[in-house]
Order: sequence, then C-alpha cells, then structure tokens
Amino acid sequence: MTQTFGASSTTDDVLSGVSLKGKRVLVTGVSAGLGVETARALAAHGAHVVGAARNLEKAEHATAQVRADAEQGGGRFELVALDLADLGSVRACADKLNATGLPFDLVIANAGVMATPFGHTKDGFETQFGTNHLGHFVLVNRIAGLMRAGARLVNVSSAGHRFADVDLNDPNFEHTPYDPFIAYGRSKTANILFAIAFDARHRARGVRAAAVHPGGILTELTRYMPAGGIEAMVARINEQAAAEGKPPFRFKTIPQGAATSVWAGAEAEADAIGGHYCEDCHVSPVVPDDQPISLVSAGVRAYAVDPAHAEALWAKSEAMVGEKFS
Repeated sequence: MTQTFGASSTTDDVLSGVSLKGKRVLVTGVSAGLGVETARALAAHGAHVVGAARNLEKAEHATAQVRADAEQGGGRFELVALDLADLGSVRACADKLNATGLPFDLVIANAGVMATPFGHTKDGFETQFGTNHLGHFVLVNRIAGLMRAGARLVNVSSAGHRFADVDLNDPNFEHTPYDPFIAYGRSKTANILFAIAFDARHRARGVRAAAVHPGGILTELTRYMPAGGIEAMVARINEQAAAEGKPPFRFKTIPQGAATSVWAGAEAEADAIGGHYCEDCHVSPVVPDDQPISLVSAGVRAYAVDPAHAEALWAKSEAMVGEKFS
C-alpha cells in the first residue's frame, strides 16, 4: 500500500494526488448515496465514468455535481440504464456496453437494496438475492471481456454478511421463513463469494476482484427500515460497545463510506486486495465462524471467503440465471 488510510478517510483523501485520466470505470447505482459520491470522486480525478441506474431521470438529477466535477477535473460522465431486478434489462445493458467495444479499468458493483419486504424480481428470484447478487453476477460476467489486463472488480458488500451465509438449497425462501435481514445477509455474503470466485478465474490475465464494506452510513438504503429501527439498532450496538469499553458508534459520512470502494479500485495494490474483503481502507482479518463478532467489529466471516463455497455459489448462480460463465 502506498499510503495508510482508515475509517475516517474520504474519497478525496484516498485520491489526493492521483490522476485517473485515461481510465474508464463502470459504477452501478448512481441515483443516490454511495454510487453518486463514488462516481463523482473518480470523475473529478479524470476518469471516464459510466454510471448505471434503474431510474435515469432520478440519476440525471442526482449526478449534477458529478458532471460539474468531471468537467473541472478533466473526466467524463455518462449514464446507462440498468435494472438489476430484471435480467432482461441487465442483458440489454451488457449488450450496449459490449457493442461499444470500449474497455473498462474498473467495475464497481455498488447498487443494492436492504431489508426489503418479501418479494421477487421480474425473473422470480427473492428480491435481495436477485438484485444484489444475481443481477450483478450476470452483468459483470457478460462484460468481463471488456475488463482489460490490470482492471479490477469491486463488489460493495456489508458487515451485514454476518447475518447469514448463503443458502444454496433455498435461495428464494421457498421453504424458509422470510426474514429481511437474513435475506440481506445472504445477498451480501454472495457479493463477497462472487468476488472471490471472479478473482480466481481472472487473476491469471491480470484482472483482480475484491469485496468491500463501506461502513455504517445513512443513505436511501435504509428506506425499508421500520420507524425507529435504526435508532434501536444503534442503541444495541452502543450497549455492546460500552460493555466492551469501546466508544459509541458513529455513522460515516457518504464520502467516508465511499472511500473504501475508491481505495480498493484505484489506490491499493492489486495483489494486496485481490480475492479479499476490505473495510476502512484495509484488508480485513478473517473471523472463524464459531467466534463471536459484533456488527461493528472488524473482520469477515470465514464462510464468506471460502473458495470452495464461492465455487458452489457460482455453479448455483449459473443454474438460476440459465447461463454459463468461464
């Protein structure tokens, strides 16, 4: 690592003095929150950023500052339509990107939903697993040929992966009682496992992949939380922190939350982050599955970085979407 950053580092801290001119980047979920800030920071440092969003009108308004900073920093910004809950839209987006033939140096799979009511994507998958994992699984694999040597994939996961491992026998909750945070946990674990498997497949040609936890940030991602739900969660976290003699929890700002994605994608050494889970701008330690861990402790569960488990999820994902990817 060329510099040391931490939990309070921002996107501008991470990219200070870094020129991304000549780099082309895809960021999903640029209609709000972390996606907008991620796109802004990269474009402000000279990158050509392609932002993907389901609602282009909303994204157009949300990214006004992205365009302004891109113009000032010598970068470029454009939008492309992508609905991760509709594989028809995902495939159309990939086809459009492939038709240009323009390569990518970085893909940041940032978009997602959290703790949604029970429902299904257009293709019949449980909403969170289908949107957060399968949509990105198909998109990234379909454009993998555009990722040139030296390119990186960054999957935005979460400490929420600790809520649950993936369930390869019942991914759509057909036989399991639905719990919104268990479903979220499964999808975030899948984001990590996908990065592990993608890295294993592409590292020989110089393409690396990592998963990141942005930290606790108040964004639109929390819109499905019940009234008082966030406050209650923070109270529980602080109660545990006090018992351990730790300071109370503090939310990150959006620029702090997007920093780890930007760090893993554009500043950290590729071999250091490839095949790993990162948080607070560093590679996280692996925590054994039987060891207690709180929601705000550092570390990634062992089940989320197990290569054999990653391969099993890859095979299951291929079967679910009806496509094979090398």
